[in-house]
Amino acid sequence: MARFRLALIAHDQKKAAMVAWAERHRAALARCQLYATGTTGSRIKERCPDLDITLMKSGPLGGDQQIGALIAEERLDGLVFFVDPLSPHPHDVDVKALTRLALVYDIPMACNLSTADLVVAGFEAMRRRPS
Repeated sequence: MARFRLALIAHDQKKAAMVAWAERHRAALARCQLYATGTTGSRIKERCPDLDITLMKSGPLGGDQQIGALIAEERLDGLVFFVDPLSPHPHDVDVKALTRLALVYDIPMACNLSTADLVVAGFEAMRRRPS
């Protein structure tokens, strides 16, 4: 079975939660092709150096759009985007654009820990199914 292609993004106040989540799911994520915006991916790589992560630009510098392009090119199977709903974000339109693309291309998008856990569990269940 082909590797699942998963993008990881986190707002500043959610980066620590993303890193902790990635550590908890390290074994499952090691079986995925990972993409991440610059700062988020760098922080995950520091704590999980064994994970193969393709780094994009920082979100506000175009990384969100790079992830969006991967979705539009049908090169992603899922998106984990830990959004901070309590802080203003000057690039809020990027969040809306990614949400729209995930809906249009019908890929799972997790915006919090609980849903991200379910996305990984779903990918793992699909991986274990006999061909």
